[in-house]
Amino acid sequence: MKTILLVPTGEGVGLTSACLGLVYALECQGVKSGFLKPFSQELSTEPDRTTALYRHISNSETVEPISFVKITQQLNANETDELLEEAVSLHRRVAKLHDIIIVEGLVPTTRDSFASDLNASLAQALDAKVIFVSNADIHKPEQTAEKIETQLRNFGGASSSRNAGVLLMRTRGLPADSAQIPVTIDTDLRLVNDIEKFSTEIQKSHPYIGSAKLPIIGMVPFSDILSVPRVSDLAKQIQATWINEGKAATRRVLHSSLIASNIEHELDKFIAGELIISASDRIDVLLASSLATSNGIPLAGLVLTEHYEPNALVLEFCQAAIKNGLPILHTPLSTFETAQKLSNLSNEIPVDDIQRADQVTRFVSSHIDPVWLTQMLNGDYKPRLSPSAFRHELVQKSIAAKKRIVLPEGDEPRTVQAAAICQSRGIAQCVLLAKPEAVIEVAKARNIELPFDLEIIDPDLIRENYVTQMVELRKGKLNELQAREQLQDTVVLGTMMLALDQVDGLVSGAIHTTANTVRPAFQLIKTAPDYSLVSSIFFMLLPDEVYVYGDCAINPDPDAEQLAEIAIQSADSAKAFGIDPRIAMISYSTGTSGAGAEVEKVAKATEIAKQRRPDLLIDGPLQYDAASVESVGRSKAPDSKVAGRANVFIFPDLNTGNTTYKAVQRSANVVSVGPMLQGLNKPVNDLSRGALVDDIVFTIALTAIQSAQQEV
Repeated sequence: MKTILLVPTGEGVGLTSACLGLVYALECQGVKSGFLKPFSQELSTEPDRTTALYRHISNSETVEPISFVKITQQLNANETDELLEEAVSLHRRVAKLHDIIIVEGLVPTTRDSFASDLNASLAQALDAKVIFVSNADIHKPEQTAEKIETQLRNFGGASSSRNAGVLLMRTRGLPADSAQIPVTIDTDLRLVNDIEKFSTEIQKSHPYIGSAKLPIIGMVPFSDILSVPRVSDLAKQIQATWINEGKAATRRVLHSSLIASNIEHELDKFIAGELIISASDRIDVLLASSLATSNGIPLAGLVLTEHYEPNALVLEFCQAAIKNGLPILHTPLSTFETAQKLSNLSNEIPVDDIQRADQVTRFVSSHIDPVWLTQMLNGDYKPRLSPSAFRHELVQKSIAAKKRIVLPEGDEPRTVQAAAICQSRGIAQCVLLAKPEAVIEVAKARNIELPFDLEIIDPDLIRENYVTQMVELRKGKLNELQAREQLQDTVVLGTMMLALDQVDGLVSGAIHTTANTVRPAFQLIKTAPDYSLVSSIFFMLLPDEVYVYGDCAINPDPDAEQLAEIAIQSADSAKAFGIDPRIAMISYSTGTSGAGAEVEKVAKATEIAKQRRPDLLIDGPLQYDAASVESVGRSKAPDSKVAGRANVFIFPDLNTGNTTYKAVQRSANVVSVGPMLQGLNKPVNDLSRGALVDDIVFTIALTAIQSAQQEV
């Protein structure tokens, strides 16, 4: 059992973010870590904030900390040993389910003078390695080192083997662009050169900090992007009431502006993410905010100060903006007081701000040294493909693939944002098929920064180039007039680009049906030589492991031969993405317990698949519970090497597969990546019309990897 205790050097160092980031970094190494915050410093009786956020990030359970009241009572009664025994008891409860535990220490404050001593006692009681968490300023290395050394003394000084490293959070003085990166993707963002330079400066006065004995395991830049509150977080801080709450729970305050002068001189401030602050008698500001919202500019919100709320007649003119979700607040404070209070808003992540917690967690984890993590794990853990590791590997492999992916829905807002992220992070060279002015308009309205090398191609300028080739590819099935008409559809146009090797893959479906995306691929790309059909899989990112479900999107009722081929395709796809496949052929019967045509089809498909691919671990028919639950598998199929351990599930028909994947996805709140199409000569992938930006990014990454694998 390994335990890592994170000890802060003071207040406001980002301790919660550091803990969650380390948990996620271990996930990306294939290690499911437990989390424990043994001692609470909150005076309220609300559930602990870090503990609640950990439950969300990891989708795992843990224990609640000992209350602050109880801690102070026991310390005042000189019952430190009893307090530590209870902390050890909590630790053991978490340890039953995990091989490594991350522990959050106490924050030393003027109120809690006992924090440092209790942290040292806790490290000893839990036999924990210690990571010191501190904020830093690149231009003040000695000041940073002194804060670390103050805590270091409590843990035996520089020579103590208990001390494992230093994690620098909220680091100031780094290049501005280091904190402005997209944070939706898990990638290696570590500032290796900056760490080496800073370590050299620190070691001029403190030679052991940053050395091999006490390495700097990560340097996380301060990021304005990740410190932004939601509009809903502001109301209490400025004693405000809601005129219209709207989308306050999702709108974020990227920056704020006081509107004091004539409105015509302030119009440049009405941009995406802006919080407009103005006196409530400035009806012109209210109307300008309403007009901006109606024009598609997602302002963060509007705060009206002093005086009184606008009357109903004025608000009647703003109904379009109100219906579009513009948050509007009123506070009795003056404009200056309001701005001052907002500038003092806490940087702590609210317990219900799940989106920000996710982003901060990934951002921090991306700056932690994976080599140090491997050394800390010391080879004692068997890696498994966790959802976090799957996403991490997905991005890394797509970056290495360096593929060009065409996006026919080029001016669709989610697609534009996803393309910008992929381009900036090197996940793929994206090609948007759309009018350039339409893409620029979308980017402006959504505050999306378009990378300089993002390709935008006007379909009208290239469509004619593909007419002759399309007639040739579909010889005898259409003429030039028909080809020209079909090429009006950008999905068909993009598929032609793929067919002629001008791009490496295609992703569509955010606003098109599956049939609209897949039909041109069937007609122009066709199936790969080894296969007779095209099928699909979803990667189901369950809390502890990634499952593969097939076929849930394409083939309504495959026969035994086709079902066997779907199983083989799905197994090969699983292997390609780092999953060692154990394939369960799903039915309503396990083994010979039931009879009927459907069971016989699955049994026959299993035999065909085994004959064609004896190297694969395949069993069936298996009921879903017999395939996935170890105890049920042992009971119903005791001799099976797959039962209870399956990670690739092949469903007998589309009705069963699609229903199961959606039931699991929605009921268990599971992220699904896909559908990924298999069996085509070249990669084409479909999106759900409800796809989020991250879904599109991951699908682009999948497509890039598929293209690279088809070249092998």
